[in-house]
Amino acid sequence: MALQFEVIPVTPFEQNATLLWCDVTRRAAVVDAGGDLPRIHVRIAAHGLTVDKLLLTHGHIDHAGGAAELAGELGVAIEGPHQAESFWLDQLPQQGKMFGFAPSAPLTPARWLAEGDRVSVGEEMLEVIHCPGHTPGHVVFYSASAGLLIAGDVLFAGSIGRTDFPMGNHQQLITAIRSKLFALPDETVVLPGHGPLTTLGEEKRHNPFVADPRFG
Repeated sequence: MALQFEVIPVTPFEQNATLLWCDVTRRAAVVDAGGDLPRIHVRIAAHGLTVDKLLLTHGHIDHAGGAAELAGELGVAIEGPHQAESFWLDQLPQQGKMFGFAPSAPLTPARWLAEGDRVSVGEEMLEVIHCPGHTPGHVVFYSASAGLLIAGDVLFAGSIGRTDFPMGNHQQLITAIRSKLFALPDETVVLPGHGPLTTLGEEKRHNPFVADPRFG
């Protein structure tokens, strides 16, 4: 039994939407369906999967703009992010106009997620970690069995999420990365919201924003 994934870049922002599935049950979840929904449908069909839910790390338009539409097309519920993200999810229409995205209505998930919650993907389980700073209600999803962290816009290869948006907080973000994410195994693969995959060990040693000299 193993958790599998495929990254599907979507929207002009090249956001890493992610198709997650349990290879025993072929049950799946889509994380951060920001747009380009036909592309996501093609990959679901290519793997012969049944999607049970959509997951959201946070409420920025490139991550959440297509979620409600895809959930309706698949007949599934949306889980996440943390309830503190209601500010951004309520602003989806305005975000779409600002960045030239397709219209997107305000969104309220069927289930808000909090620190320590767990979400299922088939027979696999993901741990929910609340990592505010980029946005107040940002969550990440961690699979210990797969050694995989779906980090949204918290941590990137060589960088971290922006904190100059409304309700961003630079110190909160640094603290969340160092105290929560860097406590996970170094070999954990980080699947960020944009750009290439990395590992926590690599970022702990070399990321100029959060590297810890003790691990250099």
